[in-house]
Amino acid sequence: MTSVLPYLVPFLMAAVLVVLIVGVVNFSRPNHSPRTSNRLMQWRVGLQLAAILVFLLIMLLTRH
Repeated sequence: MTSVLPYLVPFLMAAVLVVLIVGVVNFSRPNHSPRTSNRLMQWRVGLQLAAILVFLLIMLLTRH
C-alpha cells in the first residue's frame, strides 16, 4: 500500500490542475452556468484536500 501513495499525490495534483483549467474555461464563457462553476469549485477543493491528506499520510508513514 505504501508503494502506491507516492504516485497518488502527483495524480491528485494533476486532477486539481485539470479541474481548475476546466473551471476557468467554463467561467470565461459568456453564458457560463453558475451551478457548473460551483460544482467544479467543490471538486477542486475536495481534490486539494485529498492531495494534502495523502501527502500528510506519506509524511507520517516515512518518518523515523
